[in-house]
Amino acid sequence: MNIFLIRHGESMQNTKLNESIKLPDHKVYLTENGKRQASNVGKFLRQYIVDREMDISNSRMWVSPFTRTRETASIINTYLNINDVKEDITLIEQRYGLFSDTPIEECKRKYPDEFEFYDRHYQMDGKFYAKLPQGESPYDVAIRTRMFLETIFRDKNHGIDILFIVTHGTVIRCFLLDYFHYSPEWFNKEPNMDNCSVRLISEENGENIDEGYIYGGPKKKLII
Repeated sequence: MNIFLIRHGESMQNTKLNESIKLPDHKVYLTENGKRQASNVGKFLRQYIVDREMDISNSRMWVSPFTRTRETASIINTYLNINDVKEDITLIEQRYGLFSDTPIEECKRKYPDEFEFYDRHYQMDGKFYAKLPQGESPYDVAIRTRMFLETIFRDKNHGIDILFIVTHGTVIRCFLLDYFHYSPEWFNKEPNMDNCSVRLISEENGENIDEGYIYGGPKKKLII
């Protein structure tokens, strides 16, 4: 099975424009640049598939039900024409709770006790475990992405051999951590991926391979 992990395009949140609008996270939408990014990655994926003579007639696309991921997936799919597109709530972005849409200095001022508690855990090599007030830690995200792995294995058992997963940066890193049993220390050091970057997981002779970034990031190949 080949799994293409795709982060959404640039959103209002990524450009800080949402700080004045203050849309709830699930309603944050793509910028015009984000739409162009999605179109470019759609073209890239189509050519990538053609060049490698991959048959995507038996593929499926999984999408986070947030607005920006739905928009990204829809644009990408104008180039791939995948008929089987589904959404899964376990793929939503990490929930930032009280700190959502709030600049860091404002967080310190408005929620000093909550910020001090969070930051103390974060700074002690606890990025993976530090829970945002009224939100989630990456650990919490990893728990639900582990639940999504059951869906992946079910798809494989039903004969699906290529998956496109359009989701969020933290979710993708947590998915990789779960899939390859990477450590919390790996997560702490792994930078977030650029908007519309693509990371590939392949399978060769029964071995799962983290191919690294095939679009928008450094390439690396780790055999587990």
